[in-house]
Amino acid sequence: MTHDAAEGPTRSPASPLVRVTWGVLAALLLIWLVFETAKYGGWVIVAAVAGVVVPDLSFLAALSGPHEHGRMPRRAVPFYNLLHRPLVALVVMAGCLIPESSAVAVPLFNFGLAWLVHIAADRALGFGLRGADGRQR
Repeated sequence: MTHDAAEGPTRSPASPLVRVTWGVLAALLLIWLVFETAKYGGWVIVAAVAGVVVPDLSFLAALSGPHEHGRMPRRAVPFYNLLHRPLVALVVMAGCLIPESSAVAVPLFNFGLAWLVHIAADRALGFGLRGADGRQR
């Protein structure tokens, strides 16, 4: 199926080297995440699973209302883009450094780590941020 130039790409136009780099990062982060969840178990496993799922919760906002295939409704784009920025996941991971969060420090860190794995895997597969029109950039 070919796409009209006006429609834009369905995947990120990132170079193969950039995508491979994201893929290597995703693999290394996944290894770290598996190590951490095996080490701590319990709520850390729950937090890790949640961290993998959370970025795609933005698709729930995209379900309501009509939209074209491959295009997210405009109102859902800012939420999707926010949840797919590595800096947001890193800030969540840094939340474990707050002294009052000692009870939730390890699950919080692993939640952010899993979120970062999701973002890196998406970028490696060519799924980046969305443009204002709802299409992949």
